[in-house]
Amino acid sequence: MPKINASTVAEHRAQQREALIEAAIDILVNEGAAAVTPAAVGARAGLARSSVYQYFDSSAALLATITEEAFRRSNEAIARAMATANNPMERIEAFFRESLRLGAEGAHRPAVALMSAGLPPACQERLMELHAEHVEPFRTAVRQLGTPDPVLTADLIAGMLHMALATLERGAPLDTVTERTLTLVRRCLAPKTGR
Repeated sequence: MPKINASTVAEHRAQQREALIEAAIDILVNEGAAAVTPAAVGARAGLARSSVYQYFDSSAALLATITEEAFRRSNEAIARAMATANNPMERIEAFFRESLRLGAEGAHRPAVALMSAGLPPACQERLMELHAEHVEPFRTAVRQLGTPDPVLTADLIAGMLHMALATLERGAPLDTVTERTLTLVRRCLAPKTGR
């Protein structure tokens, strides 16, 4: 019987599942979606391939779980960050701050890797749905500001976030990128006064 490294069997299974997910994310980010196989994930997590099948029945199931987990974790972190904001602009700033903090930690890498992985259309569609859910709190805050053409405005400002994430990926300091990005976002969304 395998050794259980937790106080309960359920806790042990949860720990093993989490270890498999982390191993799968590491492989995805560093080697690509095609490398995410039960055998490779098991080896990376230190488990036999047969153990992996107790949690995930295929490479597709591993990729689907990675996708759902990455967005769930990010969405929860952003919701916590935005919960204390008092107005739409503070919510936008919280969204950007937390998104950049998560980006500096590499939280966006699984989604980026999956976007370029040539997944089947149904998987790509689910990825786009998850992304839409992810940015909805930001879009809502932009609408609440009363900004003209809020959909286009939100899309254009989200472009700044993507560039800021890419800048972090190249090694720029998080604090510098965050403050400069927020300065630009504030300027773009500041109410226009009469001339």
